[in-house]
Amino acid sequence: FRRAHTLTVLFILTCALGYVTLLEETPQDTAYNTKRGIVASILVFLCFGVTQAKDGPFSRPHPAYWRFWLCVSVVYELFLIFILFQTVQDGRQFMKYIDPHLGVPLPERDYGGNCLIYDSGNETDPFHNIWDKLDGFVPAHFFGWYLKTLMIRDWWMCMIISVMFEFLEYSLEHQLPNFSECWWDHWIMDVILCNGLGIYCGMKTLSWLSLKTYKWQGLWNIPTYKGKMKRIVFQFTPYSWVKFEWKPASSLRRWLAVCGIIFVFLLAELNTFYLKFVLWMPPEHYLVLLRLVFFVNVGGVAMREIYDFMDDPKFHKKLGQQAWLVAAITATEFLIVVKYDPYTLTLSLPFYITQCWMLGIILVLTWTAWRFFIRDITLRYKEIRRQKQEHKYEKDKCLSNGDGHSSILDEQIGNKLRERKL
Repeated sequence: FRRAHTLTVLFILTCALGYVTLLEETPQDTAYNTKRGIVASILVFLCFGVTQAKDGPFSRPHPAYWRFWLCVSVVYELFLIFILFQTVQDGRQFMKYIDPHLGVPLPERDYGGNCLIYDSGNETDPFHNIWDKLDGFVPAHFFGWYLKTLMIRDWWMCMIISVMFEFLEYSLEHQLPNFSECWWDHWIMDVILCNGLGIYCGMKTLSWLSLKTYKWQGLWNIPTYKGKMKRIVFQFTPYSWVKFEWKPASSLRRWLAVCGIIFVFLLAELNTFYLKFVLWMPPEHYLVLLRLVFFVNVGGVAMREIYDFMDDPKFHKKLGQQAWLVAAITATEFLIVVKYDPYTLTLSLPFYITQCWMLGIILVLTWTAWRFFIRDITLRYKEIRRQKQEHKYEKDKCLSNGDGHSSILDEQIGNKLRERKL
């Protein structure tokens, strides 16, 4: 039935597109016809994928919604591959086909500026530095971290990613002017207010979702209109709830997986700023917002697939398709940045920044070696030593009785034999 439905939809869509092209006279504009043909091809592919692609872990509001974003991931990855194989000039000018205002170098801006919280020299508005920072990016930071918390579902991982990104901004401000901010903008407005408040509200929402009763009833079986409206609203909540327990210190495999998740998250965040820089896109452009909306939808599915693969590898033997696509997209975006502006990326870090990162890497590696290797060897050695001492004590006790044998020793041997059989 699903295959017949797919063929019917594709047939209707193809006929509609063909009917439109027959009604109007084809303009003699190669660029316009090329764009129209590409858009029509993408629509046909999305229509096919929404009905035929494999279902993901989410079923609300509808599985077709998540299949749509899976197909969008494929289209976006193909677009990135196309941009990757262009020259730098052609790639930047190609963006004009999407928006004629693009393809123009970005103006120089001073993002740091005056960092005084109270500027006594400005008598009319001494707090003007704070008001200048309260722009549209403040609610964007808040809602962004609120949604990221819903994806990660773990307080400490969200805080580590939030703090780590601020350290990355400090480390890379010599490459991108966007990262040059005042200290209070980094730690008070970003980490504490925007990110911290978003994480707090996200954790409260997760707590509510975990306590919610997931008992679904058909819409037409509900007698009251109020109940029907409530059921429609709840259609946009999860079908069931799974609490994420990452437990990074439980095993070396989970520790490496959590470190990889944090690394990919930070790389995707950095790609946002570097792509804007190399492709000459203003920070307020709608393409930047669309990319963030895209990552919010596909990132939630990817995180669920990663957690299922880590938590139950016997049942989920393969990593999910959306998780692989997100990893491929993040890597392709980074390759575009490397190709389009290698000079900026190869600007050497300041010496004190290099020292700090080397110290941090050494501490992480030292803790990893201690937790998963040295600590286990030490505990195993202590256990063996304790068993030898107990055995020696029992042997000495038997000898002190004069018979060289005891019922206690027999009982211990019997217990060990039973344990081996079990």
